[in-house]
Amino acid sequence: MCRNRENKSQMIERHVTFDVLPGRADDFERFFREQYLTAVRAMPDLIECLLLREAENQLRYQMVFRWRSADAAAAWRTSRAHQALQPALGALNSGMTIVAYSSVA
Repeated sequence: MCRNRENKSQMIERHVTFDVLPGRADDFERFFREQYLTAVRAMPDLIECLLLREAENQLRYQMVFRWRSADAAAAWRTSRAHQALQPALGALNSGMTIVAYSSVA
């Protein structure tokens, strides 16, 4: 995991919240560790990628991405690796919400 804070004002943070299907939480976590994380870590300008599980809803997860720029985040979303992961990811959840943030301070 890389944590370089230079040029913080250009950093983009993206939060993707997933509602995982009942009985699929272990599969979702394994998919993230073994496939998703490996692919995203290969992308240039990734600062950090985390998977969080909501404390009060064990089926709600949040992927948190920190990128050095909006272009880097867009490159991941349009990459072949990301597109190839989507069918398996979609089979594990019933919906997702994406929110992007720009660092301001």
